[in-house]
Amino acid sequence: MSSGDASLRARLRQRADVYARIRRFFADRSVVEVQTPTLSAAAVTDPALASMVVDVPPLGGRHYLRTSPEFAHKRLLAAGSGDIYELGRVYRDAELGRWHQPEFDLLEWYRAGFTDADLMDEVFLLLQAVLAPALPGLGRLDLRYGEAFARSFGIDALQLDDRGEAALRRGLARRNIETPAGVSGQGLLDLALATAIVHEWPERTAVFLHDYPVAQAALARIKPGPPPVAARFEVFVNGIELGNGFHELLDPTEQRARFERDLARRRELGLAEPPVDEAFLEALERGLPDCAGVAIGIDRLIAVLAGANDLAQVVNLPHR
Repeated sequence: MSSGDASLRARLRQRADVYARIRRFFADRSVVEVQTPTLSAAAVTDPALASMVVDVPPLGGRHYLRTSPEFAHKRLLAAGSGDIYELGRVYRDAELGRWHQPEFDLLEWYRAGFTDADLMDEVFLLLQAVLAPALPGLGRLDLRYGEAFARSFGIDALQLDDRGEAALRRGLARRNIETPAGVSGQGLLDLALATAIVHEWPERTAVFLHDYPVAQAALARIKPGPPPVAARFEVFVNGIELGNGFHELLDPTEQRARFERDLARRRELGLAEPPVDEAFLEALERGLPDCAGVAIGIDRLIAVLAGANDLAQVVNLPHR
């Protein structure tokens, strides 16, 4: 057997072991595994995401490959499914790079009665279970979004004004990080987080960044202030973003308004405007149980486990 064969088999075994650990984790908690469609007549409106378009004549023509099973899961939750999870393939257009593949494996789950804080605790338990072979004794750091920016750049990221933006640009320049033309506001915060702040955090530690700005709420509910913040968190290990979670928004009127704001922003940017998922909104109208949900990129998780510095090193047949 060649060294290449041995490497491939080791990689395949490692991925299978990760899946087995995840399934045991949820079986122990009576969370049910589900499968949901990868095709939809609607798509996400988030301007930061691009859906792949496919023509499916038997279904009436244009459809979209899912970027996440989130909307389908919430339809199941509204129908009375109880706690659920899915390990499945998702697709995102215009994404290919060191930490991005246009198709990848995603773990997503929802827990009734959980808050974002409760779910952070469970995510940490999952990470301990999966990463134990490589990172025994994994540490944990919980950090509020505003606190992270105050520490690193001395600004108020939750109420960002012109002075704060200017200070942020100066701080990035001192770190020799270029600010692309036209990037401002929340985009500037995203840039600073990805290129500077995450690299200041300790290694071998799960960092939970939480209480995001309201402008970055996505599908999370809002916690009252002052200032109000989004009940959203992201989790990072060794500087790599692994997951994104919410204490879920239940208000269908507010959700529709957010979709409409997304579409307006897409028009400003000259992006395609996909159909809104009316079946998801109807599920919210019927009533979604109070719940929290999170999505974790399995390929990135395996990269952390393997000590890899590129997804292509852990994906079986990567796109290049």
